[in-house]
Amino acid sequence: MKIGQISSASGVSQRMIRHYEKIGLIPQAVRRESGYRDYDERDLHTLHFIGRARDLGFPIEDIRQLLQLWHDRSRSSADVKALALTRAEELGRKARQLEQMRATLQGLADACSGDDRPDCPILAGLESEERTPKGA
Repeated sequence: MKIGQISSASGVSQRMIRHYEKIGLIPQAVRRESGYRDYDERDLHTLHFIGRARDLGFPIEDIRQLLQLWHDRSRSSADVKALALTRAEELGRKARQLEQMRATLQGLADACSGDDRPDCPILAGLESEERTPKGA
């Protein structure tokens, strides 16, 4: 399979496939005499795995670990579970941050009359020295 074909089949962009090769997340593709990269079903399966892990928000280094664990049949499922729980916890923190940001914006918008007057609580809120805590 050429890179365009495996990109379409896996849902991973050609640019990301090249990037994954460059950083060693996937092995360098075999090159045809013409110079085109040549991928097989194993590569496709791996790219599906990576794509799904990315969809779940795993960072590259965690995906590298997951790939190692995936290929290690003597692994402990506890190692995989620990990675998943750590990621779930991080996503929960981010969700709480996003909810706090949404509530702040909604409160500012609710305080704004949205008329022709120049005073604007939204701009005043952005001008404020008070910052929303990152870890909240």
